Amino acid sequence: MSSSHAVPGSSPIAETAPLSLCAREPHVPADRLVAEMVPPPRFDSVRFDTYVPDPDQPSQTEAVGVLSDFAAGLGGAHASGSGKSGGARSASLEGWWRATGGRFGRKAAQPSGPRGVYLDGGYGVGKTHLLASLWHATPAAPSLKAFGTFVELTNLVGALGFQQTVRTLSGHRLLCIDEFELDDPGDTVLVSSLLSRLVEAGVALAATSNTLPGKLGEGRFAAADFLREIQGLSAHFRPLRIDGEDYRHRGLPEAPPPYSDEQVTRAAYATDGASLDGFPALLDHLARVHPSRYGALTDGLRAVCLTEVRPVPDQSTALRLVVLADRLYDREVPVLASGLPFDRLFSEEMLNGGYRKKYFRAISRLTALARDAKGLVAQ
Repeated sequence: MSSSHAVPGSSPIAETAPLSLCAREPHVPADRLVAEMVPPPRFDSVRFDTYVPDPDQPSQTEAVGVLSDFAAGLGGAHASGSGKSGGARSASLEGWWRATGGRFGRKAAQPSGPRGVYLDGGYGVGKTHLLASLWHATPAAPSLKAFGTFVELTNLVGALGFQQTVRTLSGHRLLCIDEFELDDPGDTVLVSSLLSRLVEAGVALAATSNTLPGKLGEGRFAAADFLREIQGLSAHFRPLRIDGEDYRHRGLPEAPPPYSDEQVTRAAYATDGASLDGFPALLDHLARVHPSRYGALTDGLRAVCLTEVRPVPDQSTALRLVVLADRLYDREVPVLASGLPFDRLFSEEMLNGGYRKKYFRAISRLTALARDAKGLVAQ
């Protein structure tokens, strides 16, 4: 609807009233949750040949070759760990396993079942780009490949139930898990159990995880941690090391400072498809919407405008905000805000605690989206 609206501190302007995230309570059917397990829009067009390796980091070039071979090895019929239809794929994967064993600096193991790869590297070196490229390069219909973050996978189990999730994903050729999290022991056990069942069904696996920005080589999340935590599944993953610096910091400008409430409100009214919400009210609303629906919460948005950004009050709220930040980043929705800058959202206690990887990721992503929103403000 269009009408005349008064922006605080200004004369009335005739613009479209902004949307409100707080007014949305999406109900997402289970089949949509599964159908949306594809690389996010930000990675629709990425391929191995669009990944630009750092010439000073040979492991990046090597990763492209290894993953290309891995994708090619996933052609053919779906393989069951003990079924009769997996011969062709098992043979091709076995060839990949043997051929790439030397590239990992160790003798190739020969575990039974499908093979998996774990992209082990620092924050922002392009692991998600490579994981999405693997999904795109795997010769199978989109309905036979699944791609999601660790959080999305746990949310899927929460929405469908464990057994239904196993049944739903067991017919897939490949499952890609981005940003594997080891913060929550319960979730780690849940996902490890799920992956064990999928391995038995013949699903190939690929995973990534993040480490702390600025902490490369210093207490970083590494392949040893990943393989130890997934225990019985470790034999099905080969760690592929990817070195490099955070690409988001290569020549990018500093994050813009927050704007005034009036600037944010005026931009929301002037931008088609923008939402406008007070930050405290949005945090309250997120508690009433299941995280599996946060993607639907952002449907159709071209920008998110927030006023009165302030520190997040507690850890449960902070973790919900992390999921929303991920969905906004996936969909490349710019975020314009007033109040505190995004690097002050989380307390020192949170940033030093067990969920610190998630909080640093959220800060990095919201900062990138804040840069994208600069053009919404009239100069």
